[in-house]
Amino acid sequence: MTGLRIGHGYDVHRLVEGRKLILGGVEIPWERGLLGHSDADVLTHAVMDALTGAARLGDIGKLFPDTDPAYAGISSLLLLERVGALLTEKGFAVVNIDATLLAQAPKVGPYRPEMERNLATALGIAPEQVNVKATTEEGLGFTGDGSGMAAHAVVLLEQVSKRDAL
Repeated sequence: MTGLRIGHGYDVHRLVEGRKLILGGVEIPWERGLLGHSDADVLTHAVMDALTGAARLGDIGKLFPDTDPAYAGISSLLLLERVGALLTEKGFAVVNIDATLLAQAPKVGPYRPEMERNLATALGIAPEQVNVKATTEEGLGFTGDGSGMAAHAVVLLEQVSKRDAL
């Protein structure tokens, strides 16, 4: 059996007034932010779910339940660091991450390099191993009408040690 594992993650959050918009750990100036128990960073959540899926660790709802007050308002990058530590314990290394944000607005192009650096730093990998892109949905659906944002992520992991293999 190969030591490579692929994972896919998806997350969605509603846009509301009175919240900061955090994407990939970057605070983006915008009139609304994402609603959630943590900082609601939809991009980082999708990456975490892809990583946990590839390593067969469940999902972020299992690891960091929204019923636990310890996670209220917590930075998703901190949670990503914890996911990275779990991957290391299980003997996995991140090969690459490819993530897509689905949002009509705001434009996030200028923030993408910082998002990639933030995600990479939280996982202890090189920014060149992380790709973030964004797309609108041409005004269609909840992301197109501006009522929410979604993100997909695909990751490739490599099992580098059998110490705690699944």
